[in-house]
Amino acid sequence: MRYGLMLATCVGLAMPVTAALAATPVKVTIDGASRTAPVTKYEYGMFIEPIGGLVARTLWAELLDDRKFYYPVVAPAFDKPPPLNAEGRPGVSYRKWRPIGGDDAVTMDAKAPYVGEQSPRIALDATVRKGLSQAGIALAKGKRYDGYVVLAGDPTAKVEVALIWGPAPNDRQTIALPAPGADWSKAPISFTPPVDTADATLEITGLGSGSFRVGVASLMPSDNIRGWRADTTAIARSLNSGMWRLPGGNFLSDWDWRSAIGPRDKRPPMFDYAWSAMQPDDIGMDEWMDLTKIIGVEPYVTVNAGLGDAYSAADEVEYLNGPTTSYWGSRRAANGHPEPYGVKFWNIGNEPYGWWQIGKTSLDYYTIKHNAFAKAMRAVDPSITLIASGAMVDQGHPKGTKENVTLDSVAGRFGTEWDWTGGLLAKTWGNFDGISEHWYDQPEKRPDAPADAELIEYARAPSNQVKMKAELWKIYQQRFPAMKAKSIFLSIDEYAYFGQVNLKSALAYALVLQEMLRHTDFLTMSAFTTGASTMDITPTDAVLNSTGQVFKLYGEHFGAGVTPVSVQGDAPQPDPKYPVGFLHPKINAGSPTYPLDVIAGLSPDGKSLRIGVVNPTATAQTVKLDLKALALKGAGRKWVLSGASLEAANKVGAPAGVSITQGSASRSSLVVSPISATVFEFPIAK
Repeated sequence: MRYGLMLATCVGLAMPVTAALAATPVKVTIDGASRTAPVTKYEYGMFIEPIGGLVARTLWAELLDDRKFYYPVVAPAFDKPPPLNAEGRPGVSYRKWRPIGGDDAVTMDAKAPYVGEQSPRIALDATVRKGLSQAGIALAKGKRYDGYVVLAGDPTAKVEVALIWGPAPNDRQTIALPAPGADWSKAPISFTPPVDTADATLEITGLGSGSFRVGVASLMPSDNIRGWRADTTAIARSLNSGMWRLPGGNFLSDWDWRSAIGPRDKRPPMFDYAWSAMQPDDIGMDEWMDLTKIIGVEPYVTVNAGLGDAYSAADEVEYLNGPTTSYWGSRRAANGHPEPYGVKFWNIGNEPYGWWQIGKTSLDYYTIKHNAFAKAMRAVDPSITLIASGAMVDQGHPKGTKENVTLDSVAGRFGTEWDWTGGLLAKTWGNFDGISEHWYDQPEKRPDAPADAELIEYARAPSNQVKMKAELWKIYQQRFPAMKAKSIFLSIDEYAYFGQVNLKSALAYALVLQEMLRHTDFLTMSAFTTGASTMDITPTDAVLNSTGQVFKLYGEHFGAGVTPVSVQGDAPQPDPKYPVGFLHPKINAGSPTYPLDVIAGLSPDGKSLRIGVVNPTATAQTVKLDLKALALKGAGRKWVLSGASLEAANKVGAPAGVSITQGSASRSSLVVSPISATVFEFPIAK
């Protein structure tokens, strides 16, 4: 164990360390002749799904909840709580429309709704304004918001829409709408509030005689990009993700993609039983494809293999990739998208092994299902890359199991019901090009650990998940030798280390990415959960958070075309001294350069050497480089991701606590800052 002089004032830690160890360098041997496959542009992908309001609150620009009136417009006392989801968690609650002019001012008309099963009807009074409202809308000062209301009713109805941001009579803007008619018609609205507010109210009310009905309503910031937020999508574009996996997720297993094509206002809202949440179905495959274009990534589409069927999946391939002469290609063209999207990557199903999954089946039945999906999808487009939904033996376990798996403890599971990856390899061979894996980890406290050990073991924990997957993949390659010959690849396309988002967690994610980059010969894709989790987002603003800074750092300097080279040392990563919790694999990820973790790679043009170093200690560390088959020349550069304390974070409206700073670097004295992830770059002598 190497520790140096403690910089306690920098990181807010107090640990006993001897100054004599400060000068002990960490030996790092880099062999330029020992190389693995270049990094693909898909290594830093993102995963996204509409978990309740996740997408609606982060990337989608619509401000109104339940804009199609899935729920009845009633007083709060009459609300019914959403049911529990499959995991027993309470469902998602949304801002509700409330009646104005008495609890009975609004009735739900199911005879001729505009969309879905019901539309609100308001019977009018000559003196008392009646209608409906939604509160809790966040607005930015001086920003224009555009929208519309779709109405029908009696021409004697005098309907107004008001945006209210305060209690005073003048704290509002009001728009009188044209008199409604028997047929539905769309009336535009536009507002520019003069103040910031987190609790504005939109009111749709009327006076007069007769009645009016509201079909749908919408309100978006005027700078939205075809329905997507301008600010968050711009940040997402800066991540250089390569691909985004979408549209789910657990959500996908009871979602029919065909329900969300065509005019958005006419798509009926649906109930997502996976997350116990209503979805307006405003975001369909055309919108998802649009998002990938806006943020500059390739789409990676997962099809519904829960309650879905092979024919529907094949139709989806045709809708996205088929020519306009095909049935679904012509439907796509009719919806305003004549050119095929040309989606390359397709994932069959999401976590079908999980007890929480809608449409869960046995392994034997699912392999039959997978084969049917693959055959039908490839019949439409033989060029697609199919990715099967696997689960290695470390992941499959009965509900409620508590264990810390090791390579030895899971050896007996190969070939059993818990070996979904092995089952796919044995029974669906030829019907996939890659296999997906998911993992999630939960930070836990180590109350008995001193601060230095707690930090290191916290930061190392999630990278052990990647190491376990990599070691098991090598075992599968031994059991199924054709995997190498056919270049079957691994896609870790859902993963996350839940907990606080700050510099401490950023170090953990840097270690995760570095472990992934050690296995580029087969680990060619990954997708972080979720794309929106790289940002701190409010309803009116967004910034790149500490996790996003990690992806930005590695995406820019260890991105597509970088060729990883061998890194060795004389200090293997030790076993944790303070193990915690359950479902954490017992394996040691990282390079043999403890307490640092080091990777290295050649730039795409081969002219420079890049070295990534994560220092999860509160001590500056010195690296002693030993280069083989490489010679460096001249001064170098470095990019350092760090902050003033482990709790440093990036929040909207506050100075960035975690940032990337650039500086010069000398190869004769490679100094790594405390609690940091650093990329060094040096020119190579030819």
